[in-house]
Amino acid sequence: MGSRQVSDWQGRKITVAGLGVSGVSAARALAGLGARVTVVDGGDGDAHRARAAELAPLGIAVRLGDAETLPEGTDLVVTSPGWKPSSPLFAAAAAAGVDVVGDVEIAWRLRGPDAPPWLAVTGTNGKTTTTRMLASILTAAGLRTAAIGNIGTPIVDVVTGDEPYDVLAVELSSYQLHWAPSLRVHSAAVLNLAPDHLDWHGSMEAYAADKGRVYEGNTVACVYNAADKATEDLVREADVEEGCRAIGFTLGTPGPSQLGVVDGILVDRAFTPDRHKQAQELAEVGDVDPPAPHNIANALAAAALARAFGVPPAAVRDGLRAFRPDAHRIEHVADVAGVAWIDDSKATNTHAAQASLAAYDPIVWIAGGLAKGAAFDELVAASAGRLRGAVLIGADRELIREALARHAPEVPVVDLDRTDTGAMSAAVAEAAALARPGDTVLLAPACASMDMFTDYNKRGEAFAEAVRALAAERG
Repeated sequence: MGSRQVSDWQGRKITVAGLGVSGVSAARALAGLGARVTVVDGGDGDAHRARAAELAPLGIAVRLGDAETLPEGTDLVVTSPGWKPSSPLFAAAAAAGVDVVGDVEIAWRLRGPDAPPWLAVTGTNGKTTTTRMLASILTAAGLRTAAIGNIGTPIVDVVTGDEPYDVLAVELSSYQLHWAPSLRVHSAAVLNLAPDHLDWHGSMEAYAADKGRVYEGNTVACVYNAADKATEDLVREADVEEGCRAIGFTLGTPGPSQLGVVDGILVDRAFTPDRHKQAQELAEVGDVDPPAPHNIANALAAAALARAFGVPPAAVRDGLRAFRPDAHRIEHVADVAGVAWIDDSKATNTHAAQASLAAYDPIVWIAGGLAKGAAFDELVAASAGRLRGAVLIGADRELIREALARHAPEVPVVDLDRTDTGAMSAAVAEAAALARPGDTVLLAPACASMDMFTDYNKRGEAFAEAVRALAAERG
């Protein structure tokens, strides 16, 4: 890291909001550059105090139990992604004329002169899978890369570390983009847009605008979803570098400047010498794991970003073949008595659940949890013809039950009036009773998990454990 960067931060009084992973990472990096850092957090438990004790030897002050008051003399606030823009701390910063930025903005400002380019991925669903697919493709091309941002190693640690990279695959949430005003990446993709986190952003328009920030200043390609006009609209509105191209991806036959699918082959009509007349084969649908429609879309988006960076076609194929999805993302758990059991606990909103439901037929659907302000009519109406039955769990299951009554009144529904963790075993037993050979039992909750579980991973693990117990019981 150059002396210029050190002098930029020397002596600055910076307040970091939140003692989580990204907050601690930013605090350490900025203190190392000579900034006078104070971390504030509303918590005051044993874990908070232990983290504070670890930071004290670095000269980092930690204030616990008060997340609302701006420390005196603060000239910059660095926030963690989850803090809402309406937080009192930020109102106090605005009143004092102090900027608020996030860890991604800090990472962008801390890049050295030889920093690798960023290929960025955002969208309501599929971000992590697409980013990891992209990293797999880049690796297959012989490039030094890492999947970072909203996943993996904290982004500030990667940017300030000693590991040399050729290019970075960066997953960015709407929260992170909201707080990253100067971010300008090589190429970016917005995979899709559907209502989510509206309690944080305040409106769908504000949410979409934050997603669209990822396109600002792109130099080579703005990748959009041809099936989701809202993503193309964001490209049109973006202020990009001269020569930057709009590149679409589609599950159908691609037009010029698009990637798509022809006869089971993923093809490129964007980065070929004559895109009006020729298509370059990249991979087969069977190279994508799992080959569900929304996952093919993820693969096409990853391929588009990789091709924008100059990756050859063979590396796209090899990278997709090498990629393995994370747990709890349309993961096949077992086949029991002719019924397939699929864990898509990661489907924490209606948009993700709809994509998952579209991949199977007929389905016994396990759903429910915390709705986060979502409505379920559109999801149920689109999926009603595929449903053999539904088993509902969680705090907001009534909203799904009412949507089923309106749009799929003939579908049998089991309403489990319980939110304890043992409810998942009961849900699996009820689903087994509804399912017939050839059916799929699909956990695609369309809701967050925190009413019953620590996170969607724990929910998926409870489902898989119950399914394995069922398989053992039935021999």
